[in-house]
Amino acid sequence: MRIAVDAMGGDRAPAVVVQGALQAALRWGLDVILVGDRKAIADELGHDADGVPVSVHHCEERVLMHEAPLKALRRKKRASIKVAFELLKSGQADAVVSAGNSGATLAAAILTLGRLKGIERPALVGILPGEKGPVLLTDVGANVDSRPEHLFQFGVMADAFAASCLGMEAPKIGLLSIGEENGKGSGQVRMAFELFQASALNFVGNVEGRDILTGEVQIVVCDGFVGNVALKLGEGIVDASTRMLKRELMSSMTGRAGLWFGRRSFEKLKKKLDYAEYGGAPILGIRGLGIVCHGGSSPKAITNAVGTAARYAEEDIPGRLAACMTDCQARIDGLRVSEQRP
Repeated sequence: MRIAVDAMGGDRAPAVVVQGALQAALRWGLDVILVGDRKAIADELGHDADGVPVSVHHCEERVLMHEAPLKALRRKKRASIKVAFELLKSGQADAVVSAGNSGATLAAAILTLGRLKGIERPALVGILPGEKGPVLLTDVGANVDSRPEHLFQFGVMADAFAASCLGMEAPKIGLLSIGEENGKGSGQVRMAFELFQASALNFVGNVEGRDILTGEVQIVVCDGFVGNVALKLGEGIVDASTRMLKRELMSSMTGRAGLWFGRRSFEKLKKKLDYAEYGGAPILGIRGLGIVCHGGSSPKAITNAVGTAARYAEEDIPGRLAACMTDCQARIDGLRVSEQRP
C-alpha cells in the first residue's frame, strides 16, 4: 500500500506528521509518500528513515489552517494537499492522509477526484467508542450548512460504510435532535426525519446528545457544525474527566492505592477513549480514499490514521462503498420522484 501523507498539514507540521508517518512505515512496512517541502521534511527525517520505505514528493506550497480553502487552492497550484490527491488520482498512491486545513482537504478531494454519483455533499464520518461497539457520527465538519436531503445522504453513506467496512448488518440510524419525539428540532431536522422515515434504512427516529455513545444506535446523523461541536466536546470531556479523576485519586492514600490496583483497567479505558487510537475521519462520497485528522494530532494519531488508510485501501473500501451506493442511490432517486409529484 502506498499512502500519500500531507507532511505540511497540521498545527505542528511537518515534525509531528513526519514522526507519525515514519512510525507507520516502520510498524507495518507501508510505502509512505511524504508530500511537501523536501528540505523541511529531510530535516525531520534525519537518518531515521534509512532503510525505511519512506519517500518525499517535493512541492513548495501549503494551505495554512486559517486560509479560505478554495481561494488558497486556486492561488497555490502546488499546495501539498492538492498534490497528494493528484498522486492518488494518477495511481501513484492508494490513499491520502492529512491533518491540515479540513476544508482545503475536502475541497482538494472533490476537485481532484470528484464525487460519487448522486452525492451532492461528501461528509466526514467520526468513529466513536460506544458502550456496545463503534458508533459512527456524521457529518463531523465537512458541511456547516446542510439541507435536509444532505442529512439523508449522510445517513445513506454512513449506512453503506458501516456495512461494507465495519461489517454492521442493518445498523440503527438516529437523527441528532433536541428531543426524541417526532417533530422536535429545527425545520431542517424535521424535514430530514420525514426522508429517513420514508426510506428503507433502519431508522429509529431522533436521538439526543446523551444517546450518542450508549450504543442504542450505530449511526448518528447531523450537520457538520453540530457534529464537529459534539465531537470536540466529547474529546474535551474525556480529557477533563481524566485529569479531575486523577487529582481526586491522588489526593488521599486510599485513592492512590485504588489507582495503583486499578491501573490496568484505567489504562484500558483511557486507550478506548483516546481519539488518537482512531486516527482520523474518512471522507465519504468521493471517488477515492481520504482520511482527515485532527489539526492537533499527535504522532500516535498520525500513525494510526496511516494504518487505517492502508487497511481501507487494501480492502478496496472506495470500490465497495461505491457498489453499496448504487443500491442506495435508488432510494434517493425514489424519494426525489415522490417529492416532485403533486
